Amino acid sequence: MHSVALRYFLAVANTGSLSEASEQLHVTISAISRQIAKLEEEVGYPLFERQPRGMALSKAGELLAAHVRRTLLEGEQVLDEIKALASFDRSTIRIASSEAFARDMLPHVIAGFLEKSPGTRFELTVAAPQDVTVRVRNGDADIGLTFSVARDPEIRVEYARSAPIYALMKRSHELAARSNVSLADLQPFPIALLDRSTTIRQMFDVTSSLEGLLFEPVLTCNNSSTLCVFTQVSGAVSLTSRFTVRARLEQDGLVAIPIDHPGMTLRSVQIQTLSGRVLSAALKEFVLRLIAQLQDES
Repeated sequence: MHSVALRYFLAVANTGSLSEASEQLHVTISAISRQIAKLEEEVGYPLFERQPRGMALSKAGELLAAHVRRTLLEGEQVLDEIKALASFDRSTIRIASSEAFARDMLPHVIAGFLEKSPGTRFELTVAAPQDVTVRVRNGDADIGLTFSVARDPEIRVEYARSAPIYALMKRSHELAARSNVSLADLQPFPIALLDRSTTIRQMFDVTSSLEGLLFEPVLTCNNSSTLCVFTQVSGAVSLTSRFTVRARLEQDGLVAIPIDHPGMTLRSVQIQTLSGRVLSAALKEFVLRLIAQLQDES
């Protein structure tokens, strides 16, 4: 298969659009279409399903895209390792992470890694949980650190552990002395919630609906730091993970109370890599450091 055709194919696969791929590659739509047609003729199956809103991968296309992504990443990895033989340079490790881990945990793990391997370079992208997985799947990140409620067949989970959801409130709050709270306990109080792109909000909405409870948040936000400060100054309740606030509870005068409902414990934190990819020595070492840090956090 021709490398140009594969590059064009992967651009369309990642963007879901011929026009966006054209802008990204700086080539005409007709040129991309011709290359994809040649690929489809070569493999003997359609690689895309043409839909009104764009291009969706067929089953054959999904298989080819997964293969191309792994091949490209492993090729970049080999080049990095060859360069390291001739100079002090090391690999660049690209991380996609949920906000909860980017604030406190990852800076410490990266700093510790650099003490051992000062030539390594890091690129960190903070994204919504599902976008972290997409970046790993598309090859835009080597490692994903995120919350998830499901497994993706194109993702290898290097490590997973339960990440239950807690109610966050001031130490002076009426419920703060409880060992746990129910969703019904929270209903009389003002509540501030993350937006619906987050696993916390998705699980909360589903669980509340199953319990027949209706919540009208006084504040909806896509940033957990903002909700934490709002909880401090307003006395409202918000929802959080222990990973997000554990290091700050004492200094911020807050408590995190477990929510007594099985639906609020279904989420896990995952370290993700692309399924089938061979990890470099540097990536393996960094994954081990992340695992050790997550185990310490428990």
